[in-house]
Amino acid sequence: MPMPRSVTRVNKNGVKFISSVDRVKYTMAELERAALKDTAKFLRRRMVDKLKQLPGMRRSKRIYSSTQYWVRRRETDLQIGVKHDSWYGAHQELGTSRQPRRGVVRNTVMGNIDQIRIIQGQYLKAIEDENRARGLINEEEGVGDERGD
Repeated sequence: MPMPRSVTRVNKNGVKFISSVDRVKYTMAELERAALKDTAKFLRRRMVDKLKQLPGMRRSKRIYSSTQYWVRRRETDLQIGVKHDSWYGAHQELGTSRQPRRGVVRNTVMGNIDQIRIIQGQYLKAIEDENRARGLINEEEGVGDERGD
């Protein structure tokens, strides 16, 4: 969806009111989505680095294809994790009777809270400048997986 024109002009007693509320709402929503996407890319890279340190995973390509993030437009949220059909995903995150709990996703997020705030803050600052905000907005749907996103 491109940037809406959304300029409502109302003339009252010779005074011209111009409203661009829709444009601002769109810009804020897209900046939020772009911030979530950059945060997800950062967290996924850190998750892959931690998963590579596990025994037998150093040269495995399964890690790249099993971790993924989803930035959902309608719900305006971020989901990051391990795909449902990976052979070790849920077992390593939550643990089983034979597999110890490793909590890679949770520990990665909790250990990088400061960096997440820095990434999110860069986009919130861009709200003040419309031209800078347009440069940060990418209107593609956000799903990152083994393709290097």
